[in-house]
Formats: sequence, C-alpha cells, structure tokens
Amino acid sequence: MDVASGDERGTTERVLALLGLLQQRQDWTGPELADRLGVTPRTVRRDVGRLRRLGYRVHAGQGVGGGYRLGPGQELPPLLLDDEEAIATAVSLLAGAGGAVAGAGDAALRALTKLDRVLPTRLRHEVRALSGSVEPFGGGRAPADAVEVLMMLVRACRDEVEAGFDYPSGSEVRRRRVEPYRLVASDRRWYLLAYDLDRDDWRSFRIDRMTEVSVRTWRFRPRAAPDAEAAARRYSEAEGEF
Repeated sequence: MDVASGDERGTTERVLALLGLLQQRQDWTGPELADRLGVTPRTVRRDVGRLRRLGYRVHAGQGVGGGYRLGPGQELPPLLLDDEEAIATAVSLLAGAGGAVAGAGDAALRALTKLDRVLPTRLRHEVRALSGSVEPFGGGRAPADAVEVLMMLVRACRDEVEAGFDYPSGSEVRRRRVEPYRLVASDRRWYLLAYDLDRDDWRSFRIDRMTEVSVRTWRFRPRAAPDAEAAARRYSEAEGEF
C-alpha cells in the first residue's frame, strides 16, 4: 500500500513537471522531454496521455523522436506558475481589481482570490501584502518591470520598516531614507508614497527612478498619512505625466 502510494505520488509529480515544461516553450521532442524528466520516451508518451485525459490538448508530431506542443483546450485547465510568475500575476491582477483595467475589476478580484487560496504559504503573504499596499488609478497600466523592487517595497509597507534608495534631485542623486506607506499604480508609472525622514514631510517617488533600493529592519510607528492616490496624482500632474 505504501509503495503504491509512493509510486502514485511520483507519477503525479512527473506529470506536473511535464506540464510545466510544455508551458515553458512551444515545441519539444520526445527525447528532449525524456532527458529533462529522467525517464524513457515511452514514459513521456504515457504521461502525455494522462495530461490529455485531464483536459490538456497536447499535440504530437510525426517523425523520429516525435514532437509535442501544448495547444488551447475547450475549457481552461490549471496553469503551473513558478514563484516569480505567481507574484507578477498577482501584481497584474491587483491593477485590474483596483479599476486600472476597465471592466475587469470583479473578474480580477475573483482570480486574485483563487490564486491566494492555492498559493504556498511562503507566497500567500506576498499576495496579501500587495492587496493592502497597492492602489491603482488612471485608465490602464503597463506591467511593472522591476518586480523584485516592487515586492521589496511592498514588504516594507506591510512590515512598517524603513527603506532607503538613491533618487535624483535636480542634477544630483541623493540617498533618501523613508517610512514607506503605499504603492500606487497609474497607467504609466508606479509611485511610492512615503514619509521622508530627512525632509520631515510626505513625498511621492517614482519607482523607475530609484536605484540601490534597500530595506532596513528598523520598524516605525505609522503616521497619519495623506491620500496615497491623490498624492501620486499631484506628483504626476506636476511632471506632466498624468
């Protein structure tokens, strides 16, 4: 009984790994997949059959070694996402859930809720951090390029810890020490509303202008903050961006 259960788990893990490979690129040969999975081409053919029974349309080519391609199905089957893809998906869904994508709010929120429900514990808190720390405005938004920087700042907002980064000021680049409060997404930019410790006042910063971003372990007590969206809007309008 234990051996059978172990074999079943091994097969499931292998089939999931096969699905992940098929989602990574368009075409694979049978020997390529067999080599990546550490099995025989015959086992690959069996696992392809298992995926088909689960609703995935895996097309097989003719010729030596064969070829496999994952095609669109009649119904949407589950997708496999790695950690970075899951976080990036959450960022995009948040923009839609907040109204940055016209008409997508309810659907994006439902999708984000489903994603949060099935994420591993190590990632679930990242998605919830995004939910509480990102406020979109404007009519659509380009995907953020620097997901790592965004997530670093999201964690700082969530954990209420100081952050630092180099930022242009006139013709100079100066180090800024801040208490981060909210990330705000417009149709063109990402902004951070934070309390500037050196200037003793609230400031909005463009994420794409930050360099050498770091987060400290020193926690701060949250201050009464202005409206994050309005502050970012004023900043972008002053620069003629909104």
